[in-house]
Amino acid sequence: MDFEISPAIENLRKGIASFVEANILPLEADPTAYDPHGNIRTDLLDQIRAKAKAEGLWTLQLNRPHKPDIGRVGMAVCYEEMNRSIFGPACLNSAAPDDGNMMLLDAVATPAQKERWLRPIEDGLVRSAFAMTEPHPGGGSDPSMMRTFAEKVGDKYVVRGRKWFITGAEDASHFILIARTSDDARNGLTAFLFHKDQPGWRIVRRIGIMGPEEHGGHCELEFDGLEIPAENVLLGEGRGLKATQIRLGPARLTHCMRWLGLSKRCVEIATAYAAERSGFGIRLADRESIQMMLGDLAMGIEIGRLLVMKAAWELDRGSFARKEISMAKIHVANLLHKAADTAIQINGARGYSTDTVLEWIYRYARQARLVDGADEVHKMVLSRHLQEEGRAFWHWDVAGAYAP
Repeated sequence: MDFEISPAIENLRKGIASFVEANILPLEADPTAYDPHGNIRTDLLDQIRAKAKAEGLWTLQLNRPHKPDIGRVGMAVCYEEMNRSIFGPACLNSAAPDDGNMMLLDAVATPAQKERWLRPIEDGLVRSAFAMTEPHPGGGSDPSMMRTFAEKVGDKYVVRGRKWFITGAEDASHFILIARTSDDARNGLTAFLFHKDQPGWRIVRRIGIMGPEEHGGHCELEFDGLEIPAENVLLGEGRGLKATQIRLGPARLTHCMRWLGLSKRCVEIATAYAAERSGFGIRLADRESIQMMLGDLAMGIEIGRLLVMKAAWELDRGSFARKEISMAKIHVANLLHKAADTAIQINGARGYSTDTVLEWIYRYARQARLVDGADEVHKMVLSRHLQEEGRAFWHWDVAGAYAP
């Protein structure tokens, strides 16, 4: 692959960098800018979002006639830059779960579905959630275990079951629901669209978590007769697994793109402190132990960027990039935790306090090894590819020989 980016993508990156520096970073140091769950206060978020729209930095992930098509490679560049701030992705409408939901709807929804369900999310008028994960003994990383069932009655589907850890559910208006419609191993799941005001479901609780939360939290849902018209089936009955695959692959990678930005921010804070802090007659930056810590992180971040770029390039040329995304997800998730931990160690008590965003990032980072597939699941995926491909696992693509 060619590691050069286009001038258009570089201009976007510069614009994002300037926007984050001027409009978002100052808010992190203001305790009143946070909501009770550790995210940016929604009234402030609305103000920053209006500025982002005005500067052409809004929903860059969707290809539209009035803006350049940056592809997944361009997203990697832009998402990394916007998540220099912990608030960046939300301010530019590129945060989970809306990010992944918009890309799925843009890829597979009908024109009428896009107008009703996608456009309001794209415009920032509503938020959304993706309801798939279930409590034991239901489905998680293994969708074949899914127990939430949608029974077709006339021209409607009646849904019963439970979901949990549904990100953003408390503030969401538009939901994508994955439910079982038959016992077929490959075609037994269906994706549905529903609105928060429809009867027959409820939020049981907002589940408390270790780290700061996305807007709308992580919720447990109960379905007890939710009726969904057949016109709100996404991609067709029995194609829910396909919809899930289309959504989760790129969404896992966009997580990695954003986490690289946070990892770089950790190094930035640690490097600045090490340059000014002295002890026992020597600056921290001049100590070999600190240099080794920072050098190791710098290398880890660059490895992560290469893994993410390879996966993004594969997606842009039509591949599912399953191996590449799994490798990026494992590496970058662990890197983020290491970067936050190392930066806190270098900053000492200051890093453990709320005087910097390091403790915020540290609490947030632990979920990275769990969301969208735990490390062990992705390693299992890689092992399966290795068993199937053998030495060809590490092949080089030959120019002109690729057929998506």
